[in-house]
Amino acid sequence: MANTDVIIHDEKDNVGVVVIEKVTPNQDCNCWIMENDKSAKIQSKSEIPLGHKIAMIDLKEGDTILKYGHDIGKVVKHINKGEHVHVHNVKTKKW
Repeated sequence: MANTDVIIHDEKDNVGVVVIEKVTPNQDCNCWIMENDKSAKIQSKSEIPLGHKIAMIDLKEGDTILKYGHDIGKVVKHINKGEHVHVHNVKTKKW
């Protein structure tokens, strides 16, 4: 398998986590889905640093972010597939 750029914990997740120093705009990223040891690919639309999330699908305002198979927040600003998912476009539902 090629080097892993993004890890997806659960097949239901709609975000993955960058596990290299950063991905750059238009980079073709190799993804590993931990739950079932499958692989996937995604092209990044923006620079995303290590440990930050990348959208695996288009996400509209009000959508739920799934990571580790669990709800970790809601989208507050549309996110295109391949874009950076972080505090500028996602908020916790607890506050």
